[in-house]
Amino acid sequence: MPRIHQLPDHIVNQISAGEVVERPANALKEIMENSIDANATLIQIELINGGIKLIKVFDNGTGIDREDLALALQRHATSKIRDIKDIQKITSMGFRGEGLASIASISRLSLTSKINSSDYAYQITSFDGSISDTSISSHPDGTTVEVLDIYFNVPARKKFLKSENTEYSHALNVVERLALVHPEISFLLKHNHKIIHDLPIQSPLERIRSLLGNEFVNASLSIDEQHPALSLKGYIAKPTFNQGNSNKQYIFVNRRFVKDKVILHAIKQAYKDVLHQALTPAFVLFIDIAPEDIDVNIHPTKTEIKFRESQAVHQFVYYKINQVLQTTSASVQESVSNISHTFDQIFHTENPSNNVSNKAFSTATTNHYSFKNHTLSNPISKPSSSQIQDYLNYLEPKQLDSPSEHLHDTAPAPLGFAIAQLLGIYILAETTDGLILVDMHAAHERVNYELLKQQIKNNGIQSQQLLLPQIYEGSLEEVELIQNNFNIINQLGFSLEIINEQQIQILAVPKPLIKSNIIELVQSMLEEIKEFGQAYISENLINQLLSTMACHGSIRSGRQLTITEMNALLRDMENTIKSNQCNHGRPTWVKLKLDDLDKLFLRGQ
Repeated sequence: MPRIHQLPDHIVNQISAGEVVERPANALKEIMENSIDANATLIQIELINGGIKLIKVFDNGTGIDREDLALALQRHATSKIRDIKDIQKITSMGFRGEGLASIASISRLSLTSKINSSDYAYQITSFDGSISDTSISSHPDGTTVEVLDIYFNVPARKKFLKSENTEYSHALNVVERLALVHPEISFLLKHNHKIIHDLPIQSPLERIRSLLGNEFVNASLSIDEQHPALSLKGYIAKPTFNQGNSNKQYIFVNRRFVKDKVILHAIKQAYKDVLHQALTPAFVLFIDIAPEDIDVNIHPTKTEIKFRESQAVHQFVYYKINQVLQTTSASVQESVSNISHTFDQIFHTENPSNNVSNKAFSTATTNHYSFKNHTLSNPISKPSSSQIQDYLNYLEPKQLDSPSEHLHDTAPAPLGFAIAQLLGIYILAETTDGLILVDMHAAHERVNYELLKQQIKNNGIQSQQLLLPQIYEGSLEEVELIQNNFNIINQLGFSLEIINEQQIQILAVPKPLIKSNIIELVQSMLEEIKEFGQAYISENLINQLLSTMACHGSIRSGRQLTITEMNALLRDMENTIKSNQCNHGRPTWVKLKLDDLDKLFLRGQ
């Protein structure tokens, strides 16, 4: 076996770079975080070939003293911590003192800086681990870091880099994340000499609008919650805004972008009964917590953190977001808020005369709407004489039950007044400025669901005994969870016994879940208790049971309703929280305003 020897510093730096600098975006993040820690109010970034060829960052921060320039490129040299106590309460973005050293070891790097009290700027360069002497340079107050040809001397690492567009996309994400959480800083981003972002100093909301767009801001709900131990601020999107991807999910803890499974799980559960399972919520959330209550030193890239009291954080985020979502209802907000935007897309044309051909109309509507689940049984049959007479009676001006008359005689209602039922599925209602379409089953399901949640406070969950108890070999951890949470498990409708130390016997389960995979159901419940605590699992499972009950107890498609019954459902929706979606996350209603209907019939075009 070869003798043990000390590795040269530049080799150590290159090994470290594999952890800290996975791609150009990681190098860019380290450099920009140094600029933020230097109290910069202006940061300018220039990238060539997605950062593979060039990363250049200028800031107008405090700068680096001449004597410290060489140290800035040494491993574990930093101005941000001095002893182990500082690690326990990190407040700066960077602190490990290895970022610049790692970048310098795998690129051609130059570092130029000037402090306010100095007459000159100074520059130092690094090439393949060799650092030059400090020289005088010309530079305004602040610092510029220029990184050329990343991984030029580590071909084994360079071959793992992706295409220019992919690397640029990652770099763009880094800039936008830091810009989102630092609206007090002006950012300028250029890629291949083209300006991508030119963001002045802005308010937090205006910065979010600049980066995420008007559509997100207009469809968002603000949140500002305080707690003695932490605070939660930001914006969460209405459930109807959400998309099938997660490109608008931003979590910042103490102004650091993180990917934390505890917070993500809390958000997901808060949206669970208002968001369809195929969609993901959009949000920008800022959490502030005492630095000593988190550990930001568990991952080299610092995108993962660890909370000292993770269950408390989970429950705080879950309940506060859930409270905000409960303010959504049919009486204060539209269900699908972007219907006008959808029509604009359908009827958009490059023709200045705004004429829409039949072909274009057919293609557009096919792309946006699908009628495959609801087909007419006999679409070409002639109406009967009685149907014609009923329609003529409906049109009579003296008809006492005319919905239009109600609109004038009664105070305006958010969901208007029912005029008809379509295919036994939808309720049509007329408002002062348009037409409402309601999915009667989905709407009634939400009304029943919220009613059951109120009633469950005074009643327990009904259990059902198994004809044949099921036994499985549990882990020691599962046995301990059952022993420590016996009461809450019984309240949830389960009856469990421990036999032969590790064998778990299931005697009863909640009645609505009797057809589930019993063992998997118990294991899932125990896992939830372990991960997120008793208080959450109790409410989550109860809501799961009630959702099943509400679905089976609601109006079914095909049932004929009277005008009075339809209006009663509309009024119930207006008085029910979260009534814009059913408990499976589907929209319960949409509104076609008069302008939308005019577009459908090309009026004024």
